[in-house]
Amino acid sequence: MKRSVLLGLFVTASVMASTSFAADKPGSLCEANLNQIESAKSQYQTSPELNARVSASVSKAQALKAQGKTDECLVETQQTLLEIQKSTGDTKK
Repeated sequence: MKRSVLLGLFVTASVMASTSFAADKPGSLCEANLNQIESAKSQYQTSPELNARVSASVSKAQALKAQGKTDECLVETQQTLLEIQKSTGDTKK
């Protein structure tokens, strides 16, 4: 019984700490994702369809960031990074 209570407290503390750590930084996370997409250009430029989707997504993310919608920008860039990883077979990140 003590183990399950301690485990529950540990899990709760971990979840609360991780959300509070990232809560103040969606703008910088969005910017970091945009930089990561930019540095992965060589991976997705070989596919014209993927290149077009990534370019459209980056434009949308930059517009959202300019509007101050950093949470939406973060979601957009994370989805784009996942799409790049899936298409290139790079799942180790």
